[in-house]
Amino acid sequence: MSAPDFLPGLTGSFAQKAAENPTVDIVEAAYQAAGAHVRYINCEVSPEHLKGAIDGAVAMGWLGFNCSLPHKVAVIEYLDELAASARIIGAVNTVVIDGDRLIGENTDGKGFLQSLLPIVDPTGKRVVMFGAGGAARAIGVETALAGASHITVVNTTASRGQELSDHLAASTPAGSDFVPWDSEYKVPAATDIVINATSIGFGDASAKLQLDTSTLLPHMIVADVITNPPRTALLTAAAANGCTILDGLGMLVNQALVATRLWTGIELDGRVMRDRLEALFGTA
Repeated sequence: MSAPDFLPGLTGSFAQKAAENPTVDIVEAAYQAAGAHVRYINCEVSPEHLKGAIDGAVAMGWLGFNCSLPHKVAVIEYLDELAASARIIGAVNTVVIDGDRLIGENTDGKGFLQSLLPIVDPTGKRVVMFGAGGAARAIGVETALAGASHITVVNTTASRGQELSDHLAASTPAGSDFVPWDSEYKVPAATDIVINATSIGFGDASAKLQLDTSTLLPHMIVADVITNPPRTALLTAAAANGCTILDGLGMLVNQALVATRLWTGIELDGRVMRDRLEALFGTA
C-alpha cells in the first residue's frame, strides 16, 4: 500500500538512558523506504518525569511511543486501556495514542511469535524456556495464547521461575511447570521448541548456557532472543545438531513491525529492517 502523507507527529521511544538503540535505525530506515511522513526518535526520560513525557507526547500529536525499562510497569497507571495480552503479561512496551486515549500493548512476545510462525505453529507444542524475566514472561504468555500445550520454565532464581510458571498455568490455556536451573539442564526428548529468553550471550558469542547441548535433537526448533551477536553459542551448537534455529533479529524486526502497524496502519518492509540490523551487527 502507498504510505499516506497526512500522518501527524512522531512516534518515539522513552528510555531512562538514551543509549544506542537499533530500533531507531530500523524503524527510521523502514519509514524512509515507505515514504511515510513519520519519524521515530529516542528520548531519555527519568522515572520522575514519565507522566510529563506522556503528556508532552499527547500534546505534540505523537502517534505513540515505546517504553523500555524502567517504565514498562510504571506507565500502566497513566493508560486508559490495556490490550488483552499486555494485561496478562503485566507490562507495556508500546503505547498507541488514539485521540485522547492511551492504549497499552506489549510487542515483546508478539514479535517473537511472528518470527516463530513461519517456521512452526506452536499449537500443541511443548516448549522449554530459559529465563523468567520480562522477555520470558511476554514470550511465555504469547506462545501459550497461540496454543502451546505446555511450557517448562527453567530459571536460576526459584521464586521468579515458580511465579512465572504458576502465572502461565493460571492465566493461559497452557500447562506449565518449573525446573530449577542449578545444574546442566538436559532438554527432554519430547520438547518441540527451546527458547533462550535470558541475557546470556549478549555481546559474547562464546557465552554458553548451562545446558547439555547433546540433548538438542534435530526435530527441535531452537530460538534465542539475543540480537548482538545474532549467532550465539546456543544457536551454533543447535545448528550443528541439525536443529532449526531462530535468531533474535527476527523478534526485533517483528516487534517493530507490530508497533509501527499499531501506530500508523502501514505495513512496513521487514526486509529493510532486517538488512539494516545485519549491517549494524556486521552480519550482512
